[in-house]
Amino acid sequence: MQAFRHYLLAVQFFTRIPVTGRLAAWVGFSPALLRASSAHFPGVGWLVAAVAAGVYAALQWALGAQPFAPLVAAVFSTIATVLVTGGFHEDGLGDVADGLGGSAQKERALEIMKDSRIGAFGAMALVLALLAKTSLLALLGAHSLAAALCALVGGHVLSRFWPLGLVRALPHVGDTATSKSKPLADQISARALWAAGLWCFLPLALVWQAHSALFLIACVACSALGAAHMARRFARRLQGFTGDCLGAVQQVSEVGFYLGAALALGPLARWVGA
Repeated sequence: MQAFRHYLLAVQFFTRIPVTGRLAAWVGFSPALLRASSAHFPGVGWLVAAVAAGVYAALQWALGAQPFAPLVAAVFSTIATVLVTGGFHEDGLGDVADGLGGSAQKERALEIMKDSRIGAFGAMALVLALLAKTSLLALLGAHSLAAALCALVGGHVLSRFWPLGLVRALPHVGDTATSKSKPLADQISARALWAAGLWCFLPLALVWQAHSALFLIACVACSALGAAHMARRFARRLQGFTGDCLGAVQQVSEVGFYLGAALALGPLARWVGA
């Protein structure tokens, strides 16, 4: 039951799914509880993936064999995930792009990232990220509905594991007085990482069974490369991370997962077959 409380707190913190009233009172809140809930961050991805896959499959079925059916399904699936999460991670990506693009100085970059207004770099990053998601999901859907659904499930879950590695590897450099992510950043234990990894096991196993080892390896590798690239940039530019950085890692690694899926079904499959 304690683990279930931690999971519900993660759902309450990372989504717009209502956890209110007596249920919220039972779950409770404290920095220690929020820190413990981080182990269930990939578990939140299960819910988001279920919504995304459900919308995608329903529209693909309703629209039938029309040429642009996969694109329409991809767009509305992405809209559904934004509604479920409240654009929480997209907001982080935009803030990070504004900060890193707006100044080469650490202090000024962190100051820009705290500004709620979006700038040119943030707008470009959000537009490009959304275009990348929808185009890749449409491409996968044109190949097969199963490919798109597997990518959605694996991408949403695994992309919520990598930010925990960032917390483990780098110090928190945000404003400790106002940062919502500070309790998460105090400590991520090895036990919490193992628990988060267990949340990822079943979705990734399903991806493997539905397609192939090549498909899974390409997805995980591209997702990991995206997360590692962002972590390297944060280490060099900020000497740490903020809550916005966690959202940016999730977004980039999610796109990386979809890109890996597209590569596995295209050039990589032909290369291995040759």
